Amino acid sequence: MKIGTLLNLELKQKQKDKIEKYRCKIVDKNEDYLFIDYPIDIKTNKTAFLHKGTHLSAEYVGNDQSVYKFQTEIVAKVKLNVPTLAINFPDKDNIKRIQRREYVRIETAIDIAFHSSNDSFTTVTSDISGGGMSIIVPNGNKMKEKEEANVWIVLQMHSGEFQYVTALVEVIRIKESETAANIASLKIIQVTKADRQSIVRYCFEKQREARKKELL
Repeated sequence: MKIGTLLNLELKQKQKDKIEKYRCKIVDKNEDYLFIDYPIDIKTNKTAFLHKGTHLSAEYVGNDQSVYKFQTEIVAKVKLNVPTLAINFPDKDNIKRIQRREYVRIETAIDIAFHSSNDSFTTVTSDISGGGMSIIVPNGNKMKEKEEANVWIVLQMHSGEFQYVTALVEVIRIKESETAANIASLKIIQVTKADRQSIVRYCFEKQREARKKELL
């Protein structure tokens, strides 16, 4: 983990039986601790003030563009160039490569083409992750749950370059609405490693962009 690495944090509230999600970045480190800036609540976009002893799960994108997860704890508040929190620096044995269902999901509209034996159309996503996506379903479609389809996705990266990703997906469910567009949830069941890494990198770049805008 390098200085500047973006971390996504999760805090499980036992009494409320819910998970609170935050994002932050590593601003310094030593052999024992990572020093992170004050986390931002993903839901409210406000700074979260977490107490010493708070247990968290954290995830980040490694040098191989895979997503990794570890458990940690806030051990102190430390004043560096900016206010930071010191969290435990895990050893390699306590860092795991997470499964696709745990990939970070972001809300974003990306152009996508959908093609199955029943239907073909172009639309946009409502959210996406390395494990799947939700798409807006045009009126009059013939999409069916449990069917497989090929999708083509256009990702505009932070550098300005375009990544063209293809994947085989399964339609998990179709959420119908009388007042808004129908939404279909798609699970990626086959994709090249390079294409999945492009999706994961895109998601984290978008989170990083959102983080920078909040600091302006």
